[in-house]
Amino acid sequence: MFRGKKLKTSPKVAGKPDKPDFLDGLPDDLAVYILCKLSSSASCPSDFINVLLTCKRLNHLALHPFVLSKAGTNTLAIRAKNWSDSAHRFLKLCINAGNTDAAYALGMIRFYCLQNQGSGTSLMAKAAIKSHVSALYSLSVIQFNGSGASRNEKDLRAGVALCARAALLGHIDAVRELGHCLQDGYGVRQNILKGRRLLVEANAREFMQSLPLPLARTNHPKRLHCGSTTWGCPLLSDFGYNVGAPEMHPVNRFLKEWFESGKGELAPGLRLCSHSGCGRPETRPHEFRRCSACGTVNYCSRGCQALDWKLRHKMECVPMDRWIIEDDGHGVAGMVEMVGPGNVGPV
Repeated sequence: MFRGKKLKTSPKVAGKPDKPDFLDGLPDDLAVYILCKLSSSASCPSDFINVLLTCKRLNHLALHPFVLSKAGTNTLAIRAKNWSDSAHRFLKLCINAGNTDAAYALGMIRFYCLQNQGSGTSLMAKAAIKSHVSALYSLSVIQFNGSGASRNEKDLRAGVALCARAALLGHIDAVRELGHCLQDGYGVRQNILKGRRLLVEANAREFMQSLPLPLARTNHPKRLHCGSTTWGCPLLSDFGYNVGAPEMHPVNRFLKEWFESGKGELAPGLRLCSHSGCGRPETRPHEFRRCSACGTVNYCSRGCQALDWKLRHKMECVPMDRWIIEDDGHGVAGMVEMVGPGNVGPV
């Protein structure tokens, strides 16, 4: 327990009685308890940082390890435009206090943004050991792609094992990814029936997660309403319903903003995952899967590929490479269709 403070009074003012300073008189243990509640429930980093700027005492107590260990995802949701050495130090303080969300966030930032794959993997592993589901899933994606290494260093079995652990703990993307692995026999013995069950389960969990969001009925009950700017729940879109898009995880939003704002530059030939809710970049050319039809989109995982196909790409995919330019001998170019329509669906 922290030692309590004596009740202090404000300086005397001529003609006015002394007024007690209630903030200074608040016992340290009670102040730390209140700050823990704030750090775990703050809606954004500024809600917590403003407390640090209030006075020296609150600054000291707010940086207590017990408070930092309870900091929630939104408290750690630093935007790419606000990234600085101070933000980096704050995340490290939270990690030292045992905060797994901070270990995952800084691990992703170091791995993908700061090009420090070894340190980033180590931090994510630190969170994964404590069953942090997002860290487990991200490590599985890294193993599936061989990110930060050569193409020959993929470890599909390790990817499946990490993905299965995250799926068991309820991570929806991991459930979807594992379903595709089982259905395709990718890194695991093929089991089409079990794979399809997991895909249905992922859609069901996605639906249940979206229930608190507004559910709107469209005018065409049998039409798919999921254009390039409209997200919809795949499970309900065929019945004419659109469910509000799930909020992007702060870490994925940071990655997306980091590269799209130009604060981080991708090397020539590298691209971001085309699923708008991901933000992961390639670490080597042709690391991610590309659509076999149009070749204009690429995905870090089967989960991102399948979800983006249902939500957006299905309405945009055009087999652009089905045509070639041919000279007719008179200086006039004509379009000649290549043989075979190809597969316009996801790889």
